[in-house]
Amino acid sequence: MILKFYPAKARIRLITATIGIVCLMFGVQSGAETVTTVNGEAIDSSVLDVYMQNRIDKPLDQITPDERETLTSELADIYLLSTQDSAADLEKDPQVAAQIELQKRGVLAQAVATRFFAENQVSEEEIRAEYSEQVKLAPPLQFKARHILVTTQAAAAEIIKQLDEGADFEELAKEKSTGPSAPNGGDLGWFSPNQMVTPFSDTVAALENGEYTSAPVQTEFGWHVIMREDVRETEAPTLDSVRDAIIQSVQQRKFQEHLESLRASAE
Repeated sequence: MILKFYPAKARIRLITATIGIVCLMFGVQSGAETVTTVNGEAIDSSVLDVYMQNRIDKPLDQITPDERETLTSELADIYLLSTQDSAADLEKDPQVAAQIELQKRGVLAQAVATRFFAENQVSEEEIRAEYSEQVKLAPPLQFKARHILVTTQAAAAEIIKQLDEGADFEELAKEKSTGPSAPNGGDLGWFSPNQMVTPFSDTVAALENGEYTSAPVQTEFGWHVIMREDVRETEAPTLDSVRDAIIQSVQQRKFQEHLESLRASAE
């Protein structure tokens, strides 16, 4: 069984900046070398590195000379366009200026958040405490069930009538169900109540093993005929198997608390 760990939602949307503009914002970095110049504007190696990392999803030392040459040419074109006389005029355009400002703030906000996570590592004690809390919150039982999904209440009622007359549930599911589990006879496998919509999970919990619903059950997906097959106690996953998810959950909660403290002290 795998518990669903829900990370705390940080109430900020960090903006992903346009690659070219992001590179142009930071300018020459300490220790960087000039790669080339365009209309008197130097393209330094740090800007090129950032551009290549955003354009190609692999480490810098794995970028081939041909790829580097192509990307350098692309970046030079960005500089070429941005150094035209018209670009200076466009910088004064309110919409363009707003976009540049927004992207600048997004890059800086992302950098601040990244530094926060680096400086606020999650301790082993915090990991174990979060794990224990999540285990406590997990539903105590899991269910195994099948269902037949149809579009109308009348169709579901007719299926129940056929079941009452001795029809086989699995065969009806293969023949009648419109859900993705139809080829498997409506088999949903093992699931926790919180993995299903409420009307469905409540109905399964109320059934006995081997019993099917006596009336159609409606959800946002349509009308269901449900048969519960088995029930078992929830077995918690090992700490190591969910460690990464727990770390993310704690990090996000810390970040949310940090944001709230910043809001409280902001002018």
